[in-house]
Amino acid sequence: MKAVTTRQKSPAEDMSGKQKAAVVLMAMGPHAAAEITKVFTAAELEEISYEIARMERVSSEVVNDVLAEWGQMEAAAVSIAEGGVDYARQVLESAIGPQKAAAILKRIETQLRENAGFRNLRNADPSQMAALLRNEHPQTVALLLAHLEPEQTASMLKDFPPDLGGDVLLRLARLDKVLPEVLQVLEKCYGSESTVTISKDLSVAGGPQAVATVLNQVTASLEKELIDIIATSDAALSDEIKNLMFTFEDIVRLDDRSMQRVLRDVQMKELALALKAASEPLRNRIIGLMSSRAADTLREEMSFLGPVRLRDVESAQAAVVRNIRALEAAGEIVIGGGEDDMVV
Repeated sequence: MKAVTTRQKSPAEDMSGKQKAAVVLMAMGPHAAAEITKVFTAAELEEISYEIARMERVSSEVVNDVLAEWGQMEAAAVSIAEGGVDYARQVLESAIGPQKAAAILKRIETQLRENAGFRNLRNADPSQMAALLRNEHPQTVALLLAHLEPEQTASMLKDFPPDLGGDVLLRLARLDKVLPEVLQVLEKCYGSESTVTISKDLSVAGGPQAVATVLNQVTASLEKELIDIIATSDAALSDEIKNLMFTFEDIVRLDDRSMQRVLRDVQMKELALALKAASEPLRNRIIGLMSSRAADTLREEMSFLGPVRLRDVESAQAAVVRNIRALEAAGEIVIGGGEDDMVV
């Protein structure tokens, strides 16, 4: 009978990526760790520092295992950059075997997909980006914006002429699949640090949902102007985008539980400012879900505000909508869950 061998579980296998990063920094010592953490964001530094604080003592076995994995991943990343995924796979399989090599490559490919492409543009100032792209062909701009964060795209749209912004969004909504070779050309033209392409498949970019997400980040006046421009070229597409959007006035459609969850995260001053230009039904709905004391405080805040600029009101409303979208993404609320959407 053939003996059955079981794989020995490594000491660090159950550790999270943050915990492993903490172990690597601890092993390096304070001076080297300080140099590396200079490139961390404030949030990343806080998270890693928290993990370090939790680890009072780490066994040498765990440290060696984490450092070995880190070394393997570093070697794999270098191999990918020098000779592509297939070359990296050959190097790793020869060094540590097919099973471990596959696991490491999978993690690296995921990181590269998440971080590769237009890295410099993602860190650029939106106003400077808008000035850079204002004279480019709208199709080129749409391709670039499809790979930026919605907040960054929304900020850039404010600095575009409305006709250009509407044209770019129309093209962005019509984007479906983009050849990786096309993205590589754009990356080189606009100074991206990444030249690695993991997959030969077509890259997903744009579409009506992407445009709806961007438009949810801009002011109501700009949103209407851009939607109207899209509608002049493609009324059906404009309607599709609007159906995917959620505006401040749509809050009235939330069920009571979702509405109360949203109100927990909104500061009273921000809510008062947002409601200055809101419809009476929405105001009454929100006040009706508050305690008497909270409702009185909200009314006082609104009266203290006096005349306010429309753009400030729209900015406050956009902030509330962003919070609602974040709660929906986290599964904490359901948009469109009002009584008129219920089936008995």
